[in-house]
Amino acid sequence: MKHLDWNTLSGQGRAEALVRPAQSVSGETRVAVAQTIAAVRKGGDAALIELTRRLDRCELESLRVSENEFAAAERSLSSELKDAIAEARERIERFHRACAPQAIRVETAPGVVCERLLRPIARVGLYVPAGGAPLPSTALMLGVPASIAGCHEVVLCTPPRADGGCDETVLFVARLCGIRTVLKLGGAQAIAAMAYGSESVPRCDKVFGPGNAWVTEAKVQVAGDPDGPAIDMPAGPSEVLIIADANADPVFVAADLLAQAEHGADSQAILVSPSVDLIDAVTVCVDRLCQRLPRAGIATRSLAHGCLIKVESLQQAINVSNAYAPEHLIIHTLQPRDLLDSVISAGSIFLGAWSPESVGDYCSGTNHVLPTYGAARSWSGLSVASFQKQITVQGLSAAGLRAIGPCAMTIARAEQLEAHALAIGLRLDALENAA
Repeated sequence: MKHLDWNTLSGQGRAEALVRPAQSVSGETRVAVAQTIAAVRKGGDAALIELTRRLDRCELESLRVSENEFAAAERSLSSELKDAIAEARERIERFHRACAPQAIRVETAPGVVCERLLRPIARVGLYVPAGGAPLPSTALMLGVPASIAGCHEVVLCTPPRADGGCDETVLFVARLCGIRTVLKLGGAQAIAAMAYGSESVPRCDKVFGPGNAWVTEAKVQVAGDPDGPAIDMPAGPSEVLIIADANADPVFVAADLLAQAEHGADSQAILVSPSVDLIDAVTVCVDRLCQRLPRAGIATRSLAHGCLIKVESLQQAINVSNAYAPEHLIIHTLQPRDLLDSVISAGSIFLGAWSPESVGDYCSGTNHVLPTYGAARSWSGLSVASFQKQITVQGLSAAGLRAIGPCAMTIARAEQLEAHALAIGLRLDALENAA
């Protein structure tokens, strides 16, 4: 990890210090993804089975997970793991229900009633990767808010293993969340299937979930098609920025940096601190702890993109964080809540020594599907609202139209939209004549 002093860097140097690992998609990948999408649209299930055979080296007779497979998956898991998943689901549901949008009804003027109705997105597609390791936590983070939102149909795609089965924990979570339609599909072909449908895969109105460069490119391409679905948010490699003072435990800080680094070689971990002693201690701890990790090679490559930044104060550290707009922000200081009001851009924040980012990944209750690559400047993490539409309603009485009609007519004429004014004026004239 690079050691930098923020106050000795030029403007360009500061910008370069916060650059993410290159998120490049080659022209060949774009073309290959486009070809995959076209093949699925044309060939349906047959194309999906052939792509799975060729890309996943898996022969499938059926794309759908059967009831027997769901039952076998549940039997194969330990009671300890099933209990932990159920416990995590309960907390995720409790938090997301509390945060869910509410229908409202407001009288904005006498006789003028405005409302907001909530309607679920009818059919949603969830993608749960299984490349480096299975991700049942992602199935929870997608499945729980979809269930609370009341989506009429939820489709989940997850890549099959070579033996034709899917990860048992992902299947258990799907059933726990009430998801009945699970497909053995991965990669760009899974996104294409949910975007456009096939004999076995229902066509979805919106597609959610993380994935590799092929999955991300496929989501971008189908979302850019007027005939395609919406997608959840911009996606990129995972990242963390830690703000720590001299009171922070360097072992804890190092562990949090490594927890992010082991996600993938393109993940990024940054420490910002006014304490040189802490930075030096964290450097030693990172090297020591990394040697204990099964994914040490991945973490080491990731840490090459990271940096340890010396600043003058905690407020300057917040300024650095806001400029970076991290997916995960850990404030590991003596009084972390004192800095909270100064945070402008972050996907999710973790306060104090006893709030590792790992709990947010699994079971604190918040969602771990978060904006990355600077998208936290304008995007929020996944929530129940992501699976709903908000529809406004207005109803006016005759008195209400008399009260606000002239206001609307004045603005309409300022915009040179005379028909708008006419639609109101004719009604006001009718009311006047009736009177």
